[in-house]
Amino acid sequence: MGRTPAALIAMACSVGLLLVACGNNRLPEPDPGAAARGPGGPRVGVILPDTATSARWAHFDQPMLQAALRQEGLTPIVQNAQGDAQKFAQIADGMLSQRVQVLIIAAPSGDAGATVEQKAEQQGVPVIDYDRLNVGGSADYYVSFDHEMVGELQARALAAALRDKPGAQVIEVGGASTDHNATLVHSGQSEELGPRYAAGDLRLASSRFVDGWDNQAGGQVFEQLLTANGGRVDGVLAANDGLAAAVITVLQKYGLAGAVPVTGQDMTVDGLRAILQGYQSSTVFKPIREEAAVAAKVAAALVRGDVAAADALADERTPDPVAGREVKSVLLAPQLITREDIKSVLGPGNVRADEICGGELAGACRQLGIA
Repeated sequence: MGRTPAALIAMACSVGLLLVACGNNRLPEPDPGAAARGPGGPRVGVILPDTATSARWAHFDQPMLQAALRQEGLTPIVQNAQGDAQKFAQIADGMLSQRVQVLIIAAPSGDAGATVEQKAEQQGVPVIDYDRLNVGGSADYYVSFDHEMVGELQARALAAALRDKPGAQVIEVGGASTDHNATLVHSGQSEELGPRYAAGDLRLASSRFVDGWDNQAGGQVFEQLLTANGGRVDGVLAANDGLAAAVITVLQKYGLAGAVPVTGQDMTVDGLRAILQGYQSSTVFKPIREEAAVAAKVAAALVRGDVAAADALADERTPDPVAGREVKSVLLAPQLITREDIKSVLGPGNVRADEICGGELAGACRQLGIA
């Protein structure tokens, strides 16, 4: 991935979720005389992938991108494709017809993203791949996290949780095979756990990607794998908190919840609550406000035509194995979160204490010093 030491240093995460109104995200009516300028400045189109696979897209990315783009003097136009590749393409067509000056996209699939990038390139509109690299595409920049490191953190956390169980059986439930992030996460997991599997310290019972990061499908896949393994599992390497929740539901059905460590990613409210309940062993925090801020700065530089400034921000390179090129990148560092770490990452802009500490979890929060 062209990872540099700077990419592995956790950036300051005073993540403050600005209370901005998401408003109506429909595209404004065409205004040719405005030369692609909205009331707050040049228009930048943002297309997010869905609201079902992870709570992050609606709760964090959308408002944080809106705030960051406005901070840079730009007018954000934000829409969500709701997991539909055709809708994603239609939204992109609409934004290009509105003459946005930059597109920031997190596509439902790599193919969908690459197709939109081709259209944007034909119209001279630069594209920033946000969070997900569209392999085979032509994006000018890629702003994301080190997803191989995400997988490594998950794998280390699971190995630590199973250190007292030699030969523990692991089931891996990955994200969508069409999302390059899922491939990178799996690569990081394999780098960390491969030697342990080979040595017999752990045993890989089965591994499967889940189409579209679909949580319901993920639960079904996990139950099939669990049944095929005779109902035995000692640890589950789940790619994100949504899939972890689906796995936990199945474990509850079989009376195994709490006895089997389960990993996650995205530090969602449900993920943190599951950790407090003892059902999930860890999650991975990715400072989304930092990601949104960098994407907005790159977009602002491109609007100004200042490629040198954009390049200075995106000083890393990520290989695109399909297109055979390297994409200018910003790769931020993720952070592993276990039960003991929760207190340190709560607050404005992240999950708040009042979102996770109500009802039956009040006692657990008191034990951890979470007010």
